[in-house]
Amino acid sequence: MGNVTPIDAARPRVLEFFAGIGLARMGLEAAGFRVAWANDYEPDKKAMYDAQFGESVGHTFSLGDIGKVPAADLPRDAALAWASSPCTDLSLAGSRAGLAGAQSGTFWHFVRLLKELEDDRPPVVVLENVVGLATSHGGDDLTAAIRAFNELDYSVDVLSIDARRFLPQSRPRLFLVGAKNPPADVPEPNSELRPDWLQWVFGDESLRTHRAQVPTPPAPKTQGLGRVIEDMPLTDERWWDSARTSAFVSSLSSTQSERLAELKRGSGVKYRTAYRRTRNGVAVWEVRPDDVSGCLRTARGGSSKQAVVRLGNKRLQVRWMTPREYARLMGADDYDLSKARTNQALFGFGDAVAVPAVSWLAENYLMPLVRGQMAPGESVKEAAVNG
Repeated sequence: MGNVTPIDAARPRVLEFFAGIGLARMGLEAAGFRVAWANDYEPDKKAMYDAQFGESVGHTFSLGDIGKVPAADLPRDAALAWASSPCTDLSLAGSRAGLAGAQSGTFWHFVRLLKELEDDRPPVVVLENVVGLATSHGGDDLTAAIRAFNELDYSVDVLSIDARRFLPQSRPRLFLVGAKNPPADVPEPNSELRPDWLQWVFGDESLRTHRAQVPTPPAPKTQGLGRVIEDMPLTDERWWDSARTSAFVSSLSSTQSERLAELKRGSGVKYRTAYRRTRNGVAVWEVRPDDVSGCLRTARGGSSKQAVVRLGNKRLQVRWMTPREYARLMGADDYDLSKARTNQALFGFGDAVAVPAVSWLAENYLMPLVRGQMAPGESVKEAAVNG
């Protein structure tokens, strides 16, 4: 038995940058990867990460500014580097001079560490961010990110995946997959993963890109919110009182008021989600019309927290969405919330990537790519990566 290889040793190792509360780790490890190293700069997120995963042999969490992380601290045998860089970090083009910035330079520090790893850099890298990256500064920011990977000898694929394909939450995200040994470039008409608004990337002759042949993901969900809502008594103190509920109703537009009135008159109980927004300087509530949650966001200042609206049997009640509901909408149903404060949890989940979106990408693309199971490109497009 002395020469038996431990199961974990056979699992490709991952470097997890901007780890947050570890939802990317959950998705990657569900697909067979093993996260060996992680970094984040927020103690509250690390506290939730530790509560969920605990300490384990072969895993290190580096708490602090990524700009102060030396490449010497990183494991040298990782197969994948995953980066869910802050969504406020969209301004990539021209930001090289601002590497000292708390957020504006985070992506470039990720690139710096990959560069300093030299021959030990992982063969596959992933950058996950909001879809706004594709249009930020007229596409210049996305171009700069791809070119930065090209300069490190990665060909880049760009995909758009909405968590709504797996969960009742509208949450589109952009995934850049960089590969040292890219698969064959397979153009796909009317692609669901690379829609028309992304096609300009693959037509840019100055970039080295590829389009891997992967399965079509599940169709977007049109219902399911009601199944993730926590069952609680109507007398629970978390439901808003009559005065606050009346203020909520009075802020609605006539169209939304009519819609909710019809739902309230119907038989059975239905749930909807609502956000508070500022329109013409006035705070109003807007209710989503379908049985799917709006995109969960960070709960800073209270204005972006999501509320639950309960309708049916001639009754309407409203309350804030709970941490457990946030967890379920991110595909982390059993996440350990025993030590997390409410706003700590809401912020952690609102600033994360949905678990099943990661696991789907990992199972259908990243693992086959790492294992060398994708057909290699016969003539990968060479680009003028220096401009």
